[in-house]
Amino acid sequence: MTSSTPRRTVLAAALAAAAGTAAASAAPATALVRDTPDTAHVPASALVDNRFWTSYTDWRSGSAAGTRAVAGHRPGLVIATPAGRTDYTDPHTGTTSAWEYASWTSPVHISTVPATEVITSWNADTPPGTWIQIELRGTYDDATATPWFVMGRWASGDGDGDIRRTSVDDQSDGRSTVWTDTFAVDDAASGLRLASYQLRLTLHRTPGTTATPTVWRLGAMASDIPDRFTVPASVPGLARELAVPRYSQNTHVGQYPEYDNGGEAWCSPTSSQMIIEYWGRRPSAEDLAWVNPAFADPQVCHAARFTFDHQYEGCGNWPFNAAYAATYPDMNAVVTRLRSLTDLETLIRAGIPAITSQSFRKEELTGAGYGTAGHLMTVIGFTANGDVIANDPASPSNEAVRRVYKRREWENIWLRTKRYNASGKVVSGTGGVCYLYFPDRPTPAQRKALAAVGIR
Repeated sequence: MTSSTPRRTVLAAALAAAAGTAAASAAPATALVRDTPDTAHVPASALVDNRFWTSYTDWRSGSAAGTRAVAGHRPGLVIATPAGRTDYTDPHTGTTSAWEYASWTSPVHISTVPATEVITSWNADTPPGTWIQIELRGTYDDATATPWFVMGRWASGDGDGDIRRTSVDDQSDGRSTVWTDTFAVDDAASGLRLASYQLRLTLHRTPGTTATPTVWRLGAMASDIPDRFTVPASVPGLARELAVPRYSQNTHVGQYPEYDNGGEAWCSPTSSQMIIEYWGRRPSAEDLAWVNPAFADPQVCHAARFTFDHQYEGCGNWPFNAAYAATYPDMNAVVTRLRSLTDLETLIRAGIPAITSQSFRKEELTGAGYGTAGHLMTVIGFTANGDVIANDPASPSNEAVRRVYKRREWENIWLRTKRYNASGKVVSGTGGVCYLYFPDRPTPAQRKALAAVGIR
């Protein structure tokens, strides 16, 4: 019912541990460029700041080394003339290969929220023989700088000639650490915060080819969520249910154990697949040809395979799930945080479901029938009295996936950052993390709803 390792539980435990130095990047150093003040990032609240680069103007800002911006229906960034060549030894195959690369570095973004955590997101197409690396470098509020941290090495495929998509462990500067996909200040109680950051995108391809990744969206969610065991109750404001497909991860128990031990751990990709199909996208018969024809809902197996993080050894890498969703035609996907169920109501009202991350003891969520240290669900609506309607993949069958959970219980387990586990130990909560998937051309109402929660 959970991803292979609970996300915030890992983060909380790891913050007390020592970590190594940041991984080096093949891309050249670039000059700092200041982000021009505009309305491109709309904070969802005083606790969260979102900044995404998506437009032709965005891609022409910052510093380019061998990349160029392309205009059109969906502006993006591609390799123009490679800036150099580097060798990369894939730690998951042991293969060393040469790659041409080009890079783009964003302007420095001054966050509206001096942050304790930053999570990046990207939407890209990586043809066979290409891949991308995403890095983050920041400046603390005491004016000292971090090194470049690798936030992901990603390819949509995993065939011959492709790298294995991976997070990078053991990255720390002694003040902050990257845990799988989350940059986190080691001691938030110290008052240290990340005041600004920039992102570096490095595009790779097989030497001598003309292939190139195309990146349509790159950005990050910076946040400073206070420690809290409970959150204020929101007032119900919507009764609506979206018609979202229902898939149970438990249908796939024991299937393809090489991907996070099988379906019992596939809450994240199962939730992702539900939303992808809600928007009318799905893998082709050719895409699914590798799946055992005896298995039901092969698209869920497909989602697990292509969200799998070979370092994390699980399918619960948040940005990898968003990046997978965005491989479907004209889809956008981000990881962010919301402030209340009111924000979710805003999205549902506009026809946008959300995938939320939460952890709880069995007795904390009436009707769930289980407890979990980390689990993803799909919020699809609200009842007349404001209770949450969720497609919960931790269900025995597709028919049983639709659940109704008490509003107050559900809101608290999702938004809190501290909780007591079954042993009475204080552990962490996810603080309102969610995935949002939406079309590249949303309706005016959808665009307005996304802007209201800080996403453009």
